[in-house]
Amino acid sequence: MRLSRRFAPVFAAVTLMVALPYDAMPSARGRHGSTAVPQPFGAACRTTVTGSHAVAYCHNPYPATDLVSLHIECDRWWDIDTDSAPVEAGPAMTVRMEGRCWKEIGAAWVSHRKRDA
Repeated sequence: MRLSRRFAPVFAAVTLMVALPYDAMPSARGRHGSTAVPQPFGAACRTTVTGSHAVAYCHNPYPATDLVSLHIECDRWWDIDTDSAPVEAGPAMTVRMEGRCWKEIGAAWVSHRKRDA
């Protein structure tokens, strides 16, 4: 009986360490006691293809500037695929990008990149 009373605080500490979530443990936190929270990033883009023309609208609701580019893959092998220059979509800003092929468009998409600070 004395053995269990002597080790009761040890058993309680081990039970708490196992029961606590990982984020609540001191070793899971950074140097200043807080965990790093990723900041939201990326403009919401809408791409429309009509015949040989592609148009993309991108709206950035976040405070970080997003560099967006429109990429167009033409359907015909002899038609030249295009990649637009990066356009800055600042906070609360909507940008419009457009491009075309000589004939049909096979695919059109937008890529995102963070601006270097």
